[in-house]
Amino acid sequence: MSNIDNQNMAGTSGFAKGLFIGGLIGAAAALLFAPKPGRDLRSDLSDKITVVSDKTKDVASVVSSKATDLAKTVSTKTADVAKTVSESKDNIVSSVTKASADVANEAAKADKEVMDATAQAAKDTQKQLNANS
Repeated sequence: MSNIDNQNMAGTSGFAKGLFIGGLIGAAAALLFAPKPGRDLRSDLSDKITVVSDKTKDVASVVSSKATDLAKTVSTKTADVAKTVSESKDNIVSSVTKASADVANEAAKADKEVMDATAQAAKDTQKQLNANS
């Protein structure tokens, strides 16, 4: 996972811990200031702690699921980008290779034409010299 993913997970984990601790403190404060006998107070406190604990587990499960989905999505997108870059690289290399071959062929044709023209000019010059002699 990247640094950003680690920071998001750490922030989410801290949030879940804060939510759990805040819920416990709030439930305890509400029960302690309510006018109830000790046995009822302990029972209510135990029930509230169970509810908060269950909700915290649910939140942690959702956060874990979302983090897993996000990691899978990032992995898939990264693989898609890598594939696209690789295909583009192959297309560029192929185009450059074809262009190089075309330039080489054109240069060879031009070289042959220059050689033929030079040979013809040499023959013509020889004929003129022979005719003048």
